[in-house]
Amino acid sequence: MYLTGFADEAARSIEGQIRATKELGWENIESRNIDGKNIHDLDEAAFDAVCGKLQDAGVRVNCFGSAIANWSKSVEEPFDSSLAETRRAIPRMQRLGAKLVRIMSFAVLKNRAPDDQMEEERFRRVRELQTMFAGEGLLPVHENCMNYGGMGWRYTLRLVENVPGLKLVFDTGNPLFTRDCDSDDPEAVQSSWDFYSHVKEHIAYVHIKDGKRDPQTGKMNYTFPGEGDGDVVRIVNDLAASGYDGGISIEPHMKAVHHDPARQASEDDARYANYVEYGRRMAAIVRQAENPAA
Repeated sequence: MYLTGFADEAARSIEGQIRATKELGWENIESRNIDGKNIHDLDEAAFDAVCGKLQDAGVRVNCFGSAIANWSKSVEEPFDSSLAETRRAIPRMQRLGAKLVRIMSFAVLKNRAPDDQMEEERFRRVRELQTMFAGEGLLPVHENCMNYGGMGWRYTLRLVENVPGLKLVFDTGNPLFTRDCDSDDPEAVQSSWDFYSHVKEHIAYVHIKDGKRDPQTGKMNYTFPGEGDGDVVRIVNDLAASGYDGGISIEPHMKAVHHDPARQASEDDARYANYVEYGRRMAAIVRQAENPAA
């Protein structure tokens, strides 16, 4: 296993993101936002500058944390924006040597039941995205976030069955705040271990978040890895025992939450320090999983 992370949770600038990565002794960044813009939305001059700084530092982008087909896009709307993002992402991934790109399966339609989510149109669109990336030798990985596939492991498996070649990035923290659509209880949330166990054979990449959900408010209180209800240690131990050799990407959410401006840290130093400490704790969990007798 190798370690990486959403370094925009350490710093907005590429310089700060590189510094945090180097301080951890890592070689990879999962690149999402740089100076507030997704890496596939930077203008050419800004992208060129990012490429140069990464090359000079000896740091590579292992995965594009794209916004393609994510929770901000509806399957009821035109497909154009996700296609445009894909066309921009492909040459940038090729330039950086990144092989993985995070995608999703469009927002859950709140006005429809779980089994009435325009499945066939979603499958058609994700198949087209899969074909575009695979045709260039790149691997899209679907995240169980606030989207169709994130509604539960059965929905993810339906997606995999209907999109040949699709692989997954499994996020340990997302099930904790996501309704279990297979339960009759509208307040029931998913189990990270249960979700992982059912989709394990399709996993090509892993995101690490952890935390505890307040049952009264539904609010997530994010924690260091292994201190919440995301079964992080159990999942990483199982990955190691199964011979998994892919990436483990941290997404702390403790001081900065990408999609929640209200929870952005006001102190850059605290944000940076939290990311580095989170990375160190995650590295210790991986070491223990890979060397259980140590």
